[in-house]
Amino acid sequence: MPDRRTELADAALAVVAAKGLKGLTHRAVDAQAGVAVGTTSNYFRNRAALMGAAVDRVEERDRLLLQQGGMVIPTSVAALAGQIAEAVLGLAQENAELTRARFAFALDQPGVVAAGHERLVSALAQLLEALDISEARDRAESVSDYSDGLAMHLLTAREGQDIDRAAVARSIRRLLEG
Repeated sequence: MPDRRTELADAALAVVAAKGLKGLTHRAVDAQAGVAVGTTSNYFRNRAALMGAAVDRVEERDRLLLQQGGMVIPTSVAALAGQIAEAVLGLAQENAELTRARFAFALDQPGVVAAGHERLVSALAQLLEALDISEARDRAESVSDYSDGLAMHLLTAREGQDIDRAAVARSIRRLLEG
């Protein structure tokens, strides 16, 4: 069972996903979490602390999702493309709330999420290097850009549409192979 800080950070993510950053207040988090008014401000004294906890929780939940997925280190570009496609579609579908909150933070305070983005791109570049893929860093950035764009479209302009997972994997594979 998560501790109170984690519960409040999750509630903050839900508020941001539903109402945007302008809706993120201590009272809104209290209501979302179903706790007494003032509870959130006891744990997070100001809005900056609350936002910091929410951003940290986004990264934590991303790590947990990757661990749950039991991602195996791929031995081929095709396998990696399939894994990335599944992860992106999972973030845009089953975990849409988390992704909406991430985009809200990224648009409002890009510096806050830049470090997490850099860790993701660097990890992918290292994986590509291990697979002997040339221009690993450039390709990792391209895959990240495509993935973010696809997730954004699936949450907005293409919300509710069926998506061909194999087609997404093929697009990612093309980016990986050049």
